[in-house]
Amino acid sequence: MLKPTYPIETARLLLRPYTMDDLDGLHDFHSRPDVVRYLYWDARTRDETKAALQTKIGQAEFNEENDTLCIAAELRDTRALVGDMYLFWRSKEHRQGEIGFVFHPDHHGRGLATEASKEILRLGFEELGLHRIYGRCDARNNASAKLMERLGMRREAHLVENEIFKGEWSDELVFAMLRREWR
Repeated sequence: MLKPTYPIETARLLLRPYTMDDLDGLHDFHSRPDVVRYLYWDARTRDETKAALQTKIGQAEFNEENDTLCIAAELRDTRALVGDMYLFWRSKEHRQGEIGFVFHPDHHGRGLATEASKEILRLGFEELGLHRIYGRCDARNNASAKLMERLGMRREAHLVENEIFKGEWSDELVFAMLRREWR
């Protein structure tokens, strides 16, 4: 079991579990078509965001394989919710995890996603004891690909037209890092 000690503080962010107080902030970016362009859901209504938030609230710790850790990223100085972080525990036997992130476009270009993602990698490697953490993105999602490269993750695969995504064939990029590379 892994229950992080919250809040996790970085230079500019607090990473913490979600609460119902996050509804407005989360809806502010989950409702935007430009944010969800490369995600598996469409822009959410307020009710859909509320349902997603209720699920996230119950995902603040790992208890078993296939659990998801959902963490809110908020600015330390203003307490504004700016990011939505994920760590998926994909395999206990093979000690594999997957990182995910969604940030409000108003806060892009400031290194906040990199700052938060480094802490998610640390949680996975140092606290959960994972051997390998990977991340996936649509090949057209340059911002996510560049973020994973900045984190030091290596590009391991470019899957060509591997799935129909929002009505069209799309390519997928896979990036990964091993625990020994994290150290």
